[in-house]
Amino acid sequence: VQLQASGGGLVQPGGSLRLSCAASGYTYSINVLAWYRQPPGKQRELVAAISSGTSANYGDSVKGRFTISRDNAKNTVYLQMDSLKPEDTALYYCYARTSSTNIYWGHGTQVTVSS
Repeated sequence: VQLQASGGGLVQPGGSLRLSCAASGYTYSINVLAWYRQPPGKQRELVAAISSGTSANYGDSVKGRFTISRDNAKNTVYLQMDSLKPEDTALYYCYARTSSTNIYWGHGTQVTVSS
């Protein structure tokens, strides 16, 4: 499984961004898709995850502001980020877990929230 993330950039506080991550390869085996992030100088943390049945869960710091969704026909997961704050600045990583519990990571995409 290969993951290609896109959509990062620079945005002002209160603004919005939408990240996309397209999966290729043995996509039929993917169970969970998720986004993690790693702020400067900090550990990687879960942002949001969504199962094949579209059940989603979110990190406490993004609940009510971010929305994860997936398009199984396109093998793509999205992260809609609204009401962005400077503390959302991080390198965002796409993550996939297969039914056999293999884990794959995409390259990070930088999100910077600054005025």
